[in-house]
Amino acid sequence: MSYSTLWLAQAGEIATITLNRPEKRNAISARMIEDLLTALSEVETSSARVLILTGSGKAFCSGMDLEGLRALAGQSLEQNLEDSRRMANLFYRLHSFPKPLITAVNGPAIAGGCGIATLADFTLAVPEAQFGCTEVRIGFVPALVSVFLRRQIGEKWTRDLLLSGRIIDAAEAHRLGLVMEVVSAEGLAVRAREVAEVLLAGSPTSMARTKRLLLGYDDAALRAEIELAIRENAEIRSTADFREGLSSFLERRQPKWTGG
Repeated sequence: MSYSTLWLAQAGEIATITLNRPEKRNAISARMIEDLLTALSEVETSSARVLILTGSGKAFCSGMDLEGLRALAGQSLEQNLEDSRRMANLFYRLHSFPKPLITAVNGPAIAGGCGIATLADFTLAVPEAQFGCTEVRIGFVPALVSVFLRRQIGEKWTRDLLLSGRIIDAAEAHRLGLVMEVVSAEGLAVRAREVAEVLLAGSPTSMARTKRLLLGYDDAALRAEIELAIRENAEIRSTADFREGLSSFLERRQPKWTGG
């Protein structure tokens, strides 16, 4: 298939999806979400046994596209719920993808991009990569990513990252457990393929069943929490603080919070 926001390639039994909006730092748009979901389905039904997800240019994914952010201010609750569910579907799809998934994080992975980068089975990152859930800085709630982050790094570190909105480097992400290995930029693609080759030595049926088993342990609770997060993600958008945070971000000024 032809995609406008990414490349999909396959070499032998290894498929690679490359986010391809380098001029936008691979920011997430509605089209990118649709392309990613379609590409994931294409890989799932293909002969590929392992998937690598990476970005083109200097960033992995910088979060939501500015045009998408501007549109939020004028949306109804129903539209915001639909928008939130679209992102939730992508996060859950990545988390539950039946084939081994490796993310090769080639640069900053911020907000929604941090979620995409860290939902894989294996996350590799260059030293220059940065990770952060910066939503509180613009009056938003990092609701969807919180569902998965708590399971990955625990309650205390999740509170640290989500309440502070701070950005961490690859070394700290590795220490917290978000990144499995820090790899030089020139060696990132090679190392991702090396990990993929190790996975190809295993039984595809065994790996698919192992992933299904791991997902099944907590799937009911996960889905319930996602529904709560979808609602919170949508409802925050009607607050005064969100409108001020969004305006200040787009106008490149400091926000003036009112607590409303």
